[in-house]
Amino acid sequence: MTLAIFIFLLIAGIGAGLTATLAGLASLVSYPALLAIGVPPVVANVTNTAALVFTGVGSAVSSLPELHGHGKFLWRLILLVSLGSIFGSALLLIAPASTFEKIVPFFIIAAGLLLLFSGKLPTQEHDPSERARCLTFGQEAAQTIVIFLTGAYGGYFGAAAGVVMLATLTLTVDQPFIVSNSMKNLTGFAANGIATVIYAFTTKIEWLMVIPLGIGLFIGGYIGPIIARRLPVQLLRVIIAILAFVLAAKLFAQAYF
Repeated sequence: MTLAIFIFLLIAGIGAGLTATLAGLASLVSYPALLAIGVPPVVANVTNTAALVFTGVGSAVSSLPELHGHGKFLWRLILLVSLGSIFGSALLLIAPASTFEKIVPFFIIAAGLLLLFSGKLPTQEHDPSERARCLTFGQEAAQTIVIFLTGAYGGYFGAAAGVVMLATLTLTVDQPFIVSNSMKNLTGFAANGIATVIYAFTTKIEWLMVIPLGIGLFIGGYIGPIIARRLPVQLLRVIIAILAFVLAAKLFAQAYF
């Protein structure tokens, strides 16, 4: 690896880390960066996933104020997402993602629209000090199923998994948007960590490229939550939704043209 490639991946990692923590769309930056330096698509995908683990570490450290006091729910959330991710990865072996690639753009558009309009729900932007409402058994069961399925989506497709998870948490968790965003970052860390372990034993990861990309992702992942705290919530929603629509348009073009 040359110094130029190292610096290029480091800068790309910082940009991807910021995009990941703010919008859940790191692969809009990091994956194309790997392709640009000649890494084959499949290897680039798994190498990118391995590097994204560092975003989760950086964002988790930076998001401690938002995550404080939610330990019990976070463990449940990570477990559900992890199980869902494993299920999605196994499903991929049975039915390739290309089977449903024409549906994915519309799913991402739906997630973007949900983020735009969920702010109008009365339970969303309450005072952070306010205790969350207790869920009924039925509500908790529904929440469990939805989060598990969202984790499965991440393990199966991967595209815009962060946006889909953020939309899911915004809809099902009675917490401020900034807290849901921090939870989303943590679930991404869990999902990418599991996928990396699987990939390490089943395919090729360019570990030398993971180093500069991972360093950049850690930096961007750490800075992202700090920026998110200072942005108006509605503006943050709009930015995430626009980026989701851009990705959906790209995937739509790939699937239909």
